[in-house]
Order: sequence, then structure tokens, then C-alpha cells
Amino acid sequence: MNRRQFFRSLLGLAALPVVARVEARPPHLVLQHSPLAGFQFHRGEALWPRLAVGSPLGLVREPRNPHDPRAVAVTFQGEKLGYVPRVDNAAVAQLLDRGERLEARVTRLRRSRDPWERVGFEVVLERGE
Repeated sequence: MNRRQFFRSLLGLAALPVVARVEARPPHLVLQHSPLAGFQFHRGEALWPRLAVGSPLGLVREPRNPHDPRAVAVTFQGEKLGYVPRVDNAAVAQLLDRGERLEARVTRLRRSRDPWERVGFEVVLERGE
């Protein structure tokens, strides 16, 4: 008799079936939070009035980018806002190259003279069931 059976018999639960605990897998996994790089060089200012916390963003690989072969552009409604920062883009680029479904959304908007503080976003791996 194992430990579980022993305690069940003490409590009079020996006849009850053992139910396995199954934990639901979350539908998505947040991979990273990052500031938006290059906001001041792209359409950030023009798109600022339309951005809101929670706004969906696109992630577009740019493997032929002359400055960074792992570049991942961040778009809003089809227009380039900036990039995933170089220090944070390796995993995102690799997952996109493998065909994984990644999504991104705005998590922070802040009026600031420092463009790195203007927009924060998260990258999410969508998990199919």
C-alpha cells in the first residue's frame, strides 16, 4: 500500500476514484516587454494620437536590414513605428523565422522628450490548442 492509498483508507475514501489534476495551458505566453526603438525616425509622431494601451502591433522581420540582420520592425496599422531593440530581438527574430505566431501590443504610452520612453510594448507567443 502506498502513502496515498494509506491516507485514503484512513479517511474512508478508498472507494473514491483518484482524479488527476490537469492544469489548463494559457492561450498565450508573454515573451518580453521592451521599449520601442527608433520611434523618432519613423511614423511614431504621426501615429501617436491613434495609439492606446492595448493597441495591437505588427512584427515584421527584416533579414536584409543593413544595420542588423536580426531586425524586427514594429508596425501599427501597416505603418512602421520603429523596431524591437537590437538587444532584445534575437529570440523574436528566430521565432518569426521558424513561423511561430507572435503578436505584440502597446503596454505603455508616455509623453517624454526621450524617444525610448515614449512607447513600451510586449511580445506574446500565441499557443494553439
